Amino acid sequence: MGDKRPIIVIKRNNPHAAHHGGAWKVAYADFVTAMMALFIVLWLMNSSKQLQLAVGGYFKDPTGNSKMVGTNQTGSGENITLTKDTMSQLKQALTDAIRQVASLDKFKDQIEMTVTAEGLRIEMMETATGTFFDSGSPVPNGSGKDLLVTLAQELGKLPNNISIEGHTDSKPFSGRTDYGNWELSTDRANSARRLMQQSGLREDQVSQVRGFADQRLRKTADPLDPSNRRISVIVQYLAKDDPNQPKPPGPASEGSAGNHQDQPNEPPKP
Repeated sequence: MGDKRPIIVIKRNNPHAAHHGGAWKVAYADFVTAMMALFIVLWLMNSSKQLQLAVGGYFKDPTGNSKMVGTNQTGSGENITLTKDTMSQLKQALTDAIRQVASLDKFKDQIEMTVTAEGLRIEMMETATGTFFDSGSPVPNGSGKDLLVTLAQELGKLPNNISIEGHTDSKPFSGRTDYGNWELSTDRANSARRLMQQSGLREDQVSQVRGFADQRLRKTADPLDPSNRRISVIVQYLAKDDPNQPKPPGPASEGSAGNHQDQPNEPPKP
């Protein structure tokens, strides 16, 4: 019995046992997340400008309280508060929207957008054969209707007021003695106003309809140039973040000083 020794059990920790735990799952999850982020970035780089602005706007203002969070995925100017600092965003959004209308692609050289002191000026310029209006007609043709409807659908989502101008070249209007360039320019502007209000503009959004005949030529050196015949749609500025911004005026004011108005004469009120 004295020679019997106790049995001693020695337990050794396996240094490789940690590899069979859950730490690898965390590392793998990080890897998958990083890959997903990479693919999202690559997708955004190849997406439309409007979608990039929308995503960028979300990260700048996740709660959506800001008024300037980019544009929506349809390419519209929705959610843009148009000030002098943001008017270029609307210009890009409208350009993209027009490009999506197949019938308008061939007229891209006849559509010009310029940021001016008044706002974003959109010019619909004619050619010698007529682009948006047939010669002498106050009613827009098929291409003119497509463009005006597209603009109305986009601009109707904005808080900004719109003014519409009609212009002609210096060639005298022929065929009638009681109708001239003053009447034609005003009638075309008013026809554009009517169609745009039927297609997306709010009733109280148009602040002015003006006809200038040939008094504001685009090419003064060539008064007969076809591009002098045009419709101008002006998106007027809003004061940036101004809580006291006046509400848009009521029904559209048609015509201006020296312009012809197509409203019936009313007797003076007592």
